[in-house]
Amino acid sequence: MPKTAVTADKLKVKVFADGAEKASMLEMYKNPLVRGFTTNPSLMRKAGVSDYEGFARDLLKVIPDRHVSFEVFSDDLAEMERQANYIKTWGPNVYVKIPVTNTKGEATYAMIRRLSEAGTQVNLTALFTNDQVTKAVAALGGLAPACISVFAGRIADAGLDPLPMMQSMLAEMAPHKNLEMIWASPREPYNVMQAHDIGCHIITATNDIIKRLPLFGKDLDAYSLETVQIFRQDSIAAGFSLPV
Repeated sequence: MPKTAVTADKLKVKVFADGAEKASMLEMYKNPLVRGFTTNPSLMRKAGVSDYEGFARDLLKVIPDRHVSFEVFSDDLAEMERQANYIKTWGPNVYVKIPVTNTKGEATYAMIRRLSEAGTQVNLTALFTNDQVTKAVAALGGLAPACISVFAGRIADAGLDPLPMMQSMLAEMAPHKNLEMIWASPREPYNVMQAHDIGCHIITATNDIIKRLPLFGKDLDAYSLETVQIFRQDSIAAGFSLPV
């Protein structure tokens, strides 16, 4: 028999909604399971955002009391740092999302240390390896509150089990109470349960995944019967028949 799942209201991992559509973000803001929000330039472009600062400031007026991450978008390290110093002024709940390298592979560890020393809340993103996490912890440990986003879903896409990596990363971060690890790019609701089980601090998720979290703990026999009923109802609605 499978173990009984923890119900969504008992999850220890904090669930952050990942997106950039204002209406859907406000919908998630009303959901008591959602503790924060993350965005990135790709999500903003997909949502049709053209005024980056205008979108961000408008959003912060209606979400003033939960973590919101906004990402820098320059590829030049000096300009990236300037953008970070500007974005942090938008509100006390703002975390500045900074990629672990630029597109040339130039690392941002020295930059994030300077920012963190100055009190900037950093969300270091796009980490995939233990070595990257080791360097991130060295740069951010003991300073301002910071998040380290590990793309567990994409690690799994590469055919690797992210769980052992995530557990060792969490152990490395444990001495630094200012650090939280984000399980990024989940692929299914069960990833939320995995993040809960290993003690991960935060997991980002799409609205579709978040809306399925209330299914945690559902009786499987009842779920089986409901599934059969759906198939039957749809076959009737479609008017399916076979010749006698």
